[in-house]
Order: sequence, then C-alpha cells, then structure tokens
Amino acid sequence: MKKKPLAQNAALVSVLASILSIVIGLLIGFVVLLLVNPGAAAEGMAAMLGTGFSSLDKFGKVLYQTAPLLLCGLSVGFAFKTGLFNIGASGQFTMGAFFALYAAIVLQLPWWACLIFSMVGGAIWGIFPGLFKAFFNVNEVITSIMFNWIGMYLVNILCANTPKILASAWGATNSDRTAAIADANAGALIPSGPMKAVFGDSSWINISIFIAILAAIVIWFILEKTTFGYELKACGNNKEASRYAGINANRNVVISMVIAGALSGLGGGIYFLAGTIQYVLVKSILGMGFNGIPAALLASSNPIGTIFSSLFISYLQVGGASMQPNFSSESTDIIVSVIIYLAAFALLMRQLIVKVLTKRKDKEAKV
Repeated sequence: MKKKPLAQNAALVSVLASILSIVIGLLIGFVVLLLVNPGAAAEGMAAMLGTGFSSLDKFGKVLYQTAPLLLCGLSVGFAFKTGLFNIGASGQFTMGAFFALYAAIVLQLPWWACLIFSMVGGAIWGIFPGLFKAFFNVNEVITSIMFNWIGMYLVNILCANTPKILASAWGATNSDRTAAIADANAGALIPSGPMKAVFGDSSWINISIFIAILAAIVIWFILEKTTFGYELKACGNNKEASRYAGINANRNVVISMVIAGALSGLGGGIYFLAGTIQYVLVKSILGMGFNGIPAALLASSNPIGTIFSSLFISYLQVGGASMQPNFSSESTDIIVSVIIYLAAFALLMRQLIVKVLTKRKDKEAKV
C-alpha cells in the first residue's frame, strides 16, 4: 500500500500548524516582555507558563474559564464549517447569560433548567443574523456585530427594570450588578459533582467543563456522522451547488446560526451560574465571545481540537494574571492577546507547511 504524502495528511498538518503558531506566538510574547521589563521577562514568562499547574485551585480556574470559552469556540467554529462568520457570539453569550440569570433569580428554577433557558436565549439572538443572511443576503458579520451591541444594551435595560434580579433586592448595597446566585437561589448553582473530591472547596470548579466537552462531542458527531451535518458543510463549501443538489440552503443557514447562538448562550449560562462572578451593568461588550474566534481558528474549526485550543488559551489567561506586580494588568493583557491572536494564524501556517512539504517531496522526486 502506497504511503500517503505528509502534505496530504490534513490532521497532521493541522496539528503541526497549531503547534507552530503557538511557538511563534510565545516567542513574540517574550519579546514584548523584554521590551516592557527586561529584568523580569524570564520570570514573567515562567509565571505565565507555570501558574496554571501550580495548584489545584489555579488549575480549577483554568477549567472554569475553559468551559465557556470552549462553547464560544464551538459556536464560531460550527458557523465556520457552514460558511458563516459568527462574530456575534458575544451578544449571544450575553443574552444566554441573561436568560439563565432570570430563570435562576426571578423564576427560581434549578441549574439544569436555567442552562436550557440560556440556550434558548442564545438561539433567539442567533436566529436574526441567520434570517437576514438567508432571505435578504445581508452579510452576517454586519448584522452579528450590530446585535452584539443591541444585546448588551437590551440586557442592561432589562436588568435595570427587573428589580428582583439585582443584588440590591437580596440584601446587597449595590444595584449595578445582578444578585449573587448563592444568595438568591443556591439550587441554580452548577454543582461540583465528582470534581469536589479532587479540587476540594475551590470556588472555581464545577461540572461545566464536562458539559462543554459533551457539547463538543455532539457537534463533532453532527458534522461528521450525520446527513444533516453533511448538508451544512455542503452549503458552506458551495451554496449554489448545494441548492442544485436539492439542499435547502436558506434553511440550513438559519439553523446553523441558531445552533451557533445556542452554544454561545450556553457558555453565558455556565459562566455566570458558577456563582463566582456577577453580571455587571456596564456599557461594554463581554469579551468571551470574541475569544472564541482564536479558539476556533487555532483548532481549524474542529470541535475536538477546540477543546485543546480553549484549554490552552484559558491557561495563558490564568498565567497572565499572575505576572503582576512586575507587569501591569494592561501589559499582561497585551502580552496574552499577542500570543492568543498570533496563535489564530493556524490557517496561514497550515498553508505554509503544505508548501514546504510539497517542495521537499518534489526535490526528493527529482533526485
């Protein structure tokens, strides 16, 4: 049996591209550290790369941040697979968070029901860009960006006009944030489950990482093992050809954005139902949805690969927070951003690796 050329091994090339992107990102990040504070550059890089595994509590925080990031990465990657650029994951994340918090605090529902609400909220916010794209051919990037801001302002207005959802209604003095879940409805907190035996009383840990990984497996199965997934990818590769083949492209565009929105919305739900963070009414879009973009790109939109890329990005973020006081929080954000967003050039690196391997094969053939 003839051995398959390395350049044609898509899985291997994708892994090599991601590793190369990460290494280049880390090197440039180290250069930035040298420019900011030469004397503490080595110590800062060591803190960034070592903090996540320095204690169970820190690793628990890594897993806590990985879960919503993974879901946002799946949201972006799923849309990529179907030929859509879902840059509205932040708005869907925010809307999902509101639905989950409303169900938890106002309706007093259990955590699993709140997560269902969060998926519904995200799906509702994802359907609008899908409808505009399918029936009016409006670029989904434009509509999804607009709906990020609309979602953020709408959630702030809804929270401000729902007194029961605010912290001030539950004994706190501030009214600029939602109530602490532990005070308002302890049953809405996502349980620690078997994780408690390993991580003890860490406030970061719960079963949300398992929920996110399960979602990744389900999305992979849908895309790779079902007729529905094949139709979605066919629409993404060539919309007109899929229509000629009898596939309802408009329907698939809408469904794709609904599923993508539901994934981001679920991310918002598990992020705030952990009980460690409260939603604050500020005029700023939540960044988790945007972080899902490099998570998806680094994994080449592969759902299983997104598990590892999200874990890596979360690990860097936790490590970056430990670099103070040698580096200011702004410097840390810049460094982490450089590493993360350079790592997102996996597609470019993949093309470069294929080019190098192809040239090498041609030279060997001539010899």
